[in-house]
Amino acid sequence: MSGILEGVKVLDFGRYIAGPFCGALLADYGAEVIRVERVDGSEDRYVTPVSKDGQGAMFLQLNRNKLGLTLNPTKDKGKEIVKKLVEKADIVIANLPEQTLKSMGLDYDKLKLINEGIILTSNTAFGTTGPYADRVGFDGVAQAMSGAMDMTGDPDQPTKAYAPYVDFCSASLAAFGTLLAYIEKQKTGKGQRVQTSLLQTALTTTNSLLIEQEILNVNRIASMNRAQTSGPSDTFQTKDGWILVQTVGKPLFERWANLMNEESWLTDERFKDDISRGDNGHLISERMSLWCAERTSKQAIEELEKSRIPVGEVLKAEETLNEEHILEKGSFIKMKYPTMEKEYSVVGPAVELSQNPGKIVKRSPELGEHNQEILSGLGYSLEEIEKLKEERII
Repeated sequence: MSGILEGVKVLDFGRYIAGPFCGALLADYGAEVIRVERVDGSEDRYVTPVSKDGQGAMFLQLNRNKLGLTLNPTKDKGKEIVKKLVEKADIVIANLPEQTLKSMGLDYDKLKLINEGIILTSNTAFGTTGPYADRVGFDGVAQAMSGAMDMTGDPDQPTKAYAPYVDFCSASLAAFGTLLAYIEKQKTGKGQRVQTSLLQTALTTTNSLLIEQEILNVNRIASMNRAQTSGPSDTFQTKDGWILVQTVGKPLFERWANLMNEESWLTDERFKDDISRGDNGHLISERMSLWCAERTSKQAIEELEKSRIPVGEVLKAEETLNEEHILEKGSFIKMKYPTMEKEYSVVGPAVELSQNPGKIVKRSPELGEHNQEILSGLGYSLEEIEKLKEERII
């Protein structure tokens, strides 16, 4: 069965995460996505190198199902190739600063002169309006400015989340916006510009914190892993490891109190509602810590699960790779890369459709792997392609 987005042509000028993951999401559901890189390889190709020739783990994850093209779009012959590609494309992805888009001829005003129906999907650090529009930034900068870092970790040491969630959320929102624009194009025949920004995404994730601060002026302070608006919600050490327990709402607290043999807490004013339980979370966590210290992680999880209380073991990366449920569910797709002896695990599409689901069928491309295929499709002869290579256009 052909993918849902079969026939949709995408040019991915993205880098790092926010652009490439947007492209990967489209490619997983059948779009033809061409990843366009610098002639010597884009910088994100080599982040967290895992192969003998320096291929990066991030690139291997985020550029599956794509064709690979190297190109210098600033030279005249490179600009001509971009023009030919854009003429046939439906979507251009470019998470680049606004001035860089313009210098590369990838700003929306120039693109729509080539193809009126083109959709430009871009992601920037701060957006294209406001006093910080020309600033550059990464995931961590947005985490810092959104209030998330201040509320994470030790109150004396603002802490960034290890996983770049702002990047991945921005990419997901960009893919959502791109599909909305594509649906609109089916109605009107016209393209448009789709924008996301790291800061706007980060603010979305902390919005409830900001609303509470605005209205109540609570001035919350970080409390490590202990939640402040419900309980029990914290990490707890067992005889052989750590687990995380997370509850919200009265029914879950009632089940937990019964499990702890603390039925009197159900009528205690200190624990009357979520916010009260959050305010007195240190007492709840102390009680839970004593209970967990007498059990292994397996024993604690089994008892908590019997009471239908959300719980998970805190796993190291090696343990996650071998976790029973993750493996049996088929979360990983095993792939091979030409310069790597070992297979690697790419997580399959997180959106599961009962009909015509997404698929990961191709590894990330080697540098310039599909240059000849793509350029031949644009009408270039083998001799012309070789000349472009000699001139470092590709």
